[in-house]
Amino acid sequence: MTQVDVLLGLQWGDEGKGKIVDVLTPQYDIIARFQGGPNAGHTLEFEGHKHVLHTIPSGIFRDGVMNVIGNGVVIDPVIFQKELEKLAPYKLDIKNRLVISKKAHLILPTHRLLDQASEHAKGHDKIGSTLKGIGPTYMDKTGRNGLRVGDIFLPNFKEKYNSLVEKHIGILSHYDGFTYNLSELEGPWMEGIEILKGLDAIDSEQYFYDARKSGKKILAEGAQGTMLDIDFGTYPFVTSSNTVTAGTCTGLGVPPNSIGRVIGIFKAYCTRVGSGPFPTELLDEVGEQIRAEGREFGATTGRPRRCGWIDLPALRYAIMVNGVTELSMMKADVLSIFDEIEVCTHYMVDGKRMDYLPYDIANMICTPVYEKVKGWKTDLTGLSSYADSPAELKAYVEYLEQKLEVPVKVVSVGPDRSQTLKN
Repeated sequence: MTQVDVLLGLQWGDEGKGKIVDVLTPQYDIIARFQGGPNAGHTLEFEGHKHVLHTIPSGIFRDGVMNVIGNGVVIDPVIFQKELEKLAPYKLDIKNRLVISKKAHLILPTHRLLDQASEHAKGHDKIGSTLKGIGPTYMDKTGRNGLRVGDIFLPNFKEKYNSLVEKHIGILSHYDGFTYNLSELEGPWMEGIEILKGLDAIDSEQYFYDARKSGKKILAEGAQGTMLDIDFGTYPFVTSSNTVTAGTCTGLGVPPNSIGRVIGIFKAYCTRVGSGPFPTELLDEVGEQIRAEGREFGATTGRPRRCGWIDLPALRYAIMVNGVTELSMMKADVLSIFDEIEVCTHYMVDGKRMDYLPYDIANMICTPVYEKVKGWKTDLTGLSSYADSPAELKAYVEYLEQKLEVPVKVVSVGPDRSQTLKN
């Protein structure tokens, strides 16, 4: 049986996973999303076009490759329909390239309302939700109330829907001053359900078993990043799913002994969207320079990303938790504007040195300690070979490999699929 390779983010999301999935897709038969929902924004650029995918796996543009939305994903039919509409001009054979697990959960209009009401009520303590209804949907999933894709084909689907909506309306009534118009949201949602009905819904765990048995090569595509994992991230400022390698098993229905390569994606620096701890954040002109040069604005929300230097304790932690076997470093070109680059090697917490991510980092003073590395001060965007890279870039990559003890196999020097250097 073939193994399942995994590609995931090692920071707070936005690392550039979509681009690397797109680059790697020709090596695979199946690309599968295993968690998250439309809070993801995977950006792909090629042939002069920029595409942002939210629910659909990043292999959708390649001929002869199947794309699977796994059971661990939550789907908003409205956003999904819009995503398909944006792909329509490219004449992709969606029907024969995309299948959805029957066990994937549906985001209802009332899930989005609950998300908005809850975040609004938190005021200054808000966690920075994308307000897409992700959290409330996962809460219903674990509370055993959720609606799944397979339910839309059942004769009692409408009754199931109405029952869950009634429960949500009861909860919403406790939020003073929160107003909404549900009927306005339900029409487009039901339209999206009809679109979903036109695609193949599968028993994904059996699908992957059969695929592996027949020798198909599978790549699991993660969303968000390790530092946003519900168990291992900077809780409570996290997402509602397991973004780590283990999430592949529960989000697709594949066994732990089927996992092969684990490809960890990280930026040559750090970014974060929303609230929560960020030890290496730069609230100065340097942070602004990184944001401007890297065009650091959320693909899903458009929010400006918080920016800072690379954080090795957090990266080592992410590598450990995921069992990463190889690394891809993204956005090396963004750091071309600096004479020197700073690297956080450890933290100081209460006068003690820490080389790993401490518990409850959200409520402690965690001071990063930096080493300086010489910058390359050269435009990298025209490079076509890693061998032709400046010596300073190679030295930075070797320095990271030594500190992280995992090889950097790919260095990205621009957003286009062609701007990808193999080390």
